[in-house]
Amino acid sequence: CVVMASGGYPSSYEKGYDISGIDDAEKTGAVVFHAGTDFKNDLIVNTGGRVLGVTALGNDLENAVSKAYEAVECITWKDAWYRKDIAQKAFKH
Repeated sequence: CVVMASGGYPSSYEKGYDISGIDDAEKTGAVVFHAGTDFKNDLIVNTGGRVLGVTALGNDLENAVSKAYEAVECITWKDAWYRKDIAQKAFKH
């Protein structure tokens, strides 16, 4: 699972930015869990620091991580960010 966060998190961050690409991310086979989102004018917007959890399965850990990041690349909103280093720790074990 890759957590997508609002820019500025964990400190202050702006809210209410339109999120796009969730449907495209799910077309890759990933599941997108909402944590800090809401509907505003029929659009999904960010309302929290940790906004989405993008989760994918694979034949092994490296494949699952690759698929999760592929899905993350489909999703955008202003100042969105995510870490790219956390899964690398697991590969060492």
